[in-house]
Amino acid sequence: MSIIQDIRDKYAKVTVVLIALALVGFILTDYFQSKGRSAGGSTSNSIGSVNGRNINYDEFSRNVEINKQNLKAQAQQQGYPISPALDEQASDQTWNQEIARLLLEEELNNLGITVGKKEMGDVLYGVNAPDDIKRQFTDSATGRFDAVKAKQTIDGMLKNKQTPVEQKAQFNSYINSLDLNRKSEKYVSLLANSVNQPRWYVEKQNADASQMAKISFVNETYPSIADSTIKIEDKDIADFISKHKDMFKQGESRSISFVSFSAAPSAKDSADAKKNLQALKAEFDSTDILDQFFLNQGVTNYYKGYINGKTIQIADKDSIFRTPVGSVYGPYLDGGSYVLAKIEGVRQMPDTVKVRHILISTQQGRDSTTATNLADSIKNAIAKGANFDSLCAKYSDDGNKNEGGVYDNVSSGRMVPTFNDFIFMNPAGSKGIVKTDFGYHYVEVLSQKGGGAGYRIAYLPKEIITSKETDAAALANANKFAGDIKDIKTFDTAFEKEWKAKGYNKGIAVDVAPSVSEIRGVGISRAFVKMIYDANRGEVLKPELIDNNYVVAVVTDVQEEGTMGVAKARQYVEATLRNKKKAEILIKKAGKITTLEAAATVFGGKEIVTADSIRMTSSGSSKLNYEPRIMGAAFNPANKGKMVPEALEGSNGVYVVRVDNVSSTPVTNGDVASQRKAQEQQMRQSVQNPQGQGYPLNTLRSAATIKDKRSRRM
Repeated sequence: MSIIQDIRDKYAKVTVVLIALALVGFILTDYFQSKGRSAGGSTSNSIGSVNGRNINYDEFSRNVEINKQNLKAQAQQQGYPISPALDEQASDQTWNQEIARLLLEEELNNLGITVGKKEMGDVLYGVNAPDDIKRQFTDSATGRFDAVKAKQTIDGMLKNKQTPVEQKAQFNSYINSLDLNRKSEKYVSLLANSVNQPRWYVEKQNADASQMAKISFVNETYPSIADSTIKIEDKDIADFISKHKDMFKQGESRSISFVSFSAAPSAKDSADAKKNLQALKAEFDSTDILDQFFLNQGVTNYYKGYINGKTIQIADKDSIFRTPVGSVYGPYLDGGSYVLAKIEGVRQMPDTVKVRHILISTQQGRDSTTATNLADSIKNAIAKGANFDSLCAKYSDDGNKNEGGVYDNVSSGRMVPTFNDFIFMNPAGSKGIVKTDFGYHYVEVLSQKGGGAGYRIAYLPKEIITSKETDAAALANANKFAGDIKDIKTFDTAFEKEWKAKGYNKGIAVDVAPSVSEIRGVGISRAFVKMIYDANRGEVLKPELIDNNYVVAVVTDVQEEGTMGVAKARQYVEATLRNKKKAEILIKKAGKITTLEAAATVFGGKEIVTADSIRMTSSGSSKLNYEPRIMGAAFNPANKGKMVPEALEGSNGVYVVRVDNVSSTPVTNGDVASQRKAQEQQMRQSVQNPQGQGYPLNTLRSAATIKDKRSRRM
C-alpha cells in the first residue's frame, strides 16, 4: 500500500537516524574495519587473492555485512527502498576495498613509505583532522575544534582498562585506515610530482601541428564487394586472437536459456483476499480499541498521527476524504493489497513546520524517571532565560544537537506520531515536553507555513497472496517442462512444441558473472547464480522459485577466465576481418600504381577527389573522414609531390593517393614553456584523479593477478 509504505519508510528513516546519531561517540563505526586489515587465513579459507596474497573469507564476510548496513542506512536516510541488490553492491564495494588495500600495501612496503608517530598525531589532531573526530570535539558555541580535548579523551579511552577490547580494536582499525590513507597520499604525490613533459616533445608537437597537406585520391569502398562472397574461417579468427590477446581477455561467465512459470496470485486469490477483508469491516468499524484490533490482525505499522491531505498519495483518496469521521471506506485496491480505511479525525493543520528540540534519550539505559526530571529541568531553565543552543549542545542525544536541534520544513508524517501531532496541532510559539519511543523531547514550535485539512486515518490492509493451489499449479507446470528436457536441444524442442503456444516465453541471459545476484529477466537470487555455476554446459536446472516465478533453465554456454574463444570472438572481429580480405582484393585489383587517372579507371570510373588544408592533428577533412593511414602517408616526407607507391588499406575502403603538397604554417602557440607547464599539470591531475588513466591504483590493478572466488563461497 503506497500510503502505509510511505509512512513506514519515513518512520523507519527517522528511527534509524535518531538511534544511530544518539549512539555516536568518538569511536567510529565498524566500517573502518574493512580497511587496514591484513589478508590472513589459509588458502582453504580464502575467498580470493591479489598477487598471491589471500583474502580471508571470514573477515571479508564481516566487512561485507558492515558495508551492507552502511548502504542500507544511506538508502533509508535518502528515502530509497531497501533493495536486495544492496547485497551485491556491498560485496563489490568490499572486494574493491580489499584489492586496493593489498595492492597499495605491497607497493608502499616496497617503496619504504611510512607514517611516523608525530605525523599520525598531526593527522588525527591537526588542522586537517578527520571530520569524524572534528564533529565530536568542536565547541558548538565557538565552532572551534578542541584538539587537546580530543587527544586526551582518545588517549584516556585507549589506556583505560575498563574500555572494552572490541572498542579499542575498532579505534585501532580506524588508525590503520588513516595510516594507509596517509601513505597513499604520499605515494600518489610522489608520482604526480615526478611527471615530466620533455621540451623536445612539445617542440615536435608544435612542428607537427604546423604542417598542412594537400592530397588527391581515388578510393573504392568495402561495400562494393558483397559480404556473402567473403568467408571468414575459424582459423582466421584464431590467428587474429593470437596476435591481439589483450583485446580478448575475458572473465568467467555463464549463459542460460530459461522459461518462467508465474506463481503470482490468481484472480481467485485476489477475490479471496477481498472477501476476507470484507469480513473484518464490521468489527473494524465498531471497535474502540484499534491498538488491540491491529495487534490481533498482525498490523504493526499503525500510524496514529495526523497527515496533511496534500501529502497523502493513496488510491481512492478523494473518496476516503469524503468518508465521515468514525466510518470505514473500502475495501479498495492499493498495489498488491486490499485496504480498509477508517477516518479517525479531521483537523486543520499547517503544511510544514520549523521546530527545535532537545532529546533526552531513554535508549541507552537511562530510566524514564531520570529522563523526565532532566527534561523538566531543561524546560524550567529555558523558561528562566537559559540559552537553548547551549543546553541543546550539552544535553541533547539527537544527532542535530550541534545545529541547535532545529528541523526545518518538516512535513506531516515524517516524525513519530506524538512528536508529529504536537508540532502540527499546536500553534507557532508552543513549547512543551513530548514523550516518544526515543525518550523525552523538550520541543519549541518556531514557525509554520501553509495550511489545509489534515487526516488521521487507520489503514487495515490484506495482502493478496498466492494460494497453495496457485503455487502448486505453477510448480506442476515447471516440473513437467523440466521433466521433458535433458539438454539444450530438448529444451528448445519442448518449449516450441508445447509451451510457446500456451503463451510462455523463452528468455536468454548471457555473460552472467559469478559474483552477481541479479539476472536480467529472471530476478535476484544468489542461490540461482550458484546453481548455474555448479552446472555444466547443457545441464538442466531444477525449478527455482524467484520472486513470483518458478524458473527452469539450461546452461547454454560456459566461458572460463582467460582468452575469449573463437565462437564468441567472431561477433566482434568478423566484420574487421571481412574488410581486411576485401582490402586485399581491392589492392590486388589496383595493381601497380602509376597515376590517379589509371586507378580511377580500374575502379570503374571513380572520381578523383582533392582534399586540402589537412592537418596532422585533425581527424581529416570532410572529404576524407577519419583515415589514419592516409593521414600518415600524406605527411611522410618521402611522399611529398609524388604518388604513394601502393594502394592503402583504410577504415572505409582502399585508397590510391597522390601527395600534391606539404607546407608549413606559423605556430599559433609557440610558448613552449607554458605548453609544458599546462601539459604537466594535466598529467598530474590524471595521476591524482581516481578516474584518470594515470591513477596509480588503476595501473597496479590492471597489472595484478587477481583471483575472485566469491561465487564459490557466497
